[in-house]
Amino acid sequence: MADEDTVFEPGDAAAADRPQPRSPAPAESDGVGDENATDAPDSRATDDGATDDEDVAEVAQSVSGYDDVTTLFEELARTGEDAERRAELRAQLIGRCIPLADHIARKFSGRGEPFDDLTQVARVGLVHAVDRFDITRGSNFLSFAVPTIMGEVRRYFRDNTWAMRVPRRVKETHLRIGAAIDTLSQSLGRSPTVKEIAAELDIDPDEVTQAVIAGNAYQPSSIDAVSVGRDTEASLLDTLGEEESQFDRVEEYVAIRPLLAGLPERERRILTMRFFESMTQTQIAQRMGISQMHVSRILAKTLARLREQSARE
Repeated sequence: MADEDTVFEPGDAAAADRPQPRSPAPAESDGVGDENATDAPDSRATDDGATDDEDVAEVAQSVSGYDDVTTLFEELARTGEDAERRAELRAQLIGRCIPLADHIARKFSGRGEPFDDLTQVARVGLVHAVDRFDITRGSNFLSFAVPTIMGEVRRYFRDNTWAMRVPRRVKETHLRIGAAIDTLSQSLGRSPTVKEIAAELDIDPDEVTQAVIAGNAYQPSSIDAVSVGRDTEASLLDTLGEEESQFDRVEEYVAIRPLLAGLPERERRILTMRFFESMTQTQIAQRMGISQMHVSRILAKTLARLREQSARE
């Protein structure tokens, strides 16, 4: 486990880079994609056992009073090249349907994300729906808008939330660490240590360590995402060795953290580099002067041992 002198680079805690909901007022659509084809996911089971189609139907049945938007869309279709009038009608449509977006946002509340964020995301989905809806195709706006807005919110949960269950206290500490790293880096002229971050936040150094480790559960990168190195570009898939299936949950890592002190120095250092410093097995092998497969075997063996010790205790 890293000691109090471990140095953090700005952005290590990933908090400062957390994506925020987009502005709900993008530029007027250029008409591309106006085929009333929603981006919402297909009919898959949701957390409560219902399918997406069932959720959409439920929301569509629970809202009413939007028949007047048809008139606005018809006028928008007749407006032609009058950009000023088109902008006015677009603004009216968005404003008229804001309650619909907020209603959908409330459906997703209570899942660990701030309601204000969900509201903004839902309103972005509403803007997309207004820009893409084509009244000349004869369909009802609600039947198009509801799945479009819900699809936007579901993507927000998919892309911007924690991949694993992490205690709220640890999440909050993780966010504070991101800001502290940036502040201290500027004031010190170098990257801060764990001890310095802990002093800045008035918390124990172990809490800093735990929060940064848990941060690995936030916004997992795509396995095909390109990572640019000094000499090459490779996806995460290219850097994987043997699957570390014994250590697939951050909560387990946090639980066994006290056991790390009893490991031999080499095993403890390899675990620290892999899970605390987010180094690949290849990078660890280069640092330690051993093969990547040797690193993979050490990780698998050490993690299995830690799990056994954790289970006994």
